[in-house]
Amino acid sequence: MPIKIPNNLPAAKTLEKENIFTMKELRASHQDIRPLKIMLLNLMPTKEVTETQILRLLSNTPLQIDITLLHMSSHTSKNTSQRYLDTFYKDFSEVRGEKYDGLIITGAPVENLDFEQVDYWQEFCDIMKWSKKNVHSNLYICWGAQAGLYYNYGIRKYPLERKLSGIFRHRVLDPSSELVRGFDEEFWAPHSRYSTVKREDILACDKVELISDSETAGVFLVVSKSRRNIFITGHVEYDYNTLDSEYKRDIDKGLDIAIPENYYPDDDPSKTPVNRWRSHAHLLFSNWLNYFVYQQTPYDISKIKSQR
Repeated sequence: MPIKIPNNLPAAKTLEKENIFTMKELRASHQDIRPLKIMLLNLMPTKEVTETQILRLLSNTPLQIDITLLHMSSHTSKNTSQRYLDTFYKDFSEVRGEKYDGLIITGAPVENLDFEQVDYWQEFCDIMKWSKKNVHSNLYICWGAQAGLYYNYGIRKYPLERKLSGIFRHRVLDPSSELVRGFDEEFWAPHSRYSTVKREDILACDKVELISDSETAGVFLVVSKSRRNIFITGHVEYDYNTLDSEYKRDIDKGLDIAIPENYYPDDDPSKTPVNRWRSHAHLLFSNWLNYFVYQQTPYDISKIKSQR
């Protein structure tokens, strides 16, 4: 089944070239079925790149999905034009009266700031508070995961001595969790961040469960005991060349940055990296949509219960 997207969204051309099943709004309006209402709060600077990555992962499911793109009105984007935002995105004031089956919160390049120093932190908190009564399931990614753990459970983030960047081996700690159903016992996933959450802090919180971690990259998948909040500390949505672009961008800025680990063949940045995480990325998003959203959210979306 397809993912429903705005008629002229630039990501549509990319997805269609990749043989991803998408459906324009006009055609979807003639299908007698209630699609899942999923909101994407896109905090990344390059909105079009990130939305394409997320939409690609949401498309690999038999469910029809109605996407709403959300941006922070309290932040002025330097990399995405206001015209693009006005055309394809909504701000919080336009959606706060709506109900959603799922909310995805992306990462953001603000790991070096305390949460309260981020210029849109208050708006972020307002959205998180609103989501408790108006969204069935939240999926947090990278900085979004750290911010969500802090907001919901008071779990802190800690600065790293240097950027964690690369593809890392992970292990499944709880194979009974539906979030990792079909996963190999070990799998690879990308990380790109300057901060981390500590395993002992996750284990000490009785409201969440650690599902997967990495000896090198640390905490990876965390699920709330209520099953309403999912936290991914890495970037499974990344394309094969995203870390390459970030690395070369940082080099051009003159930053003292290490080569991403386990990424380039022979650790040679002149060689093309290979995507080793795509299948698990698709499976992770499919499991979230199927087991934590579709099979749990009420058909009458107005009857979504408050999160605890």
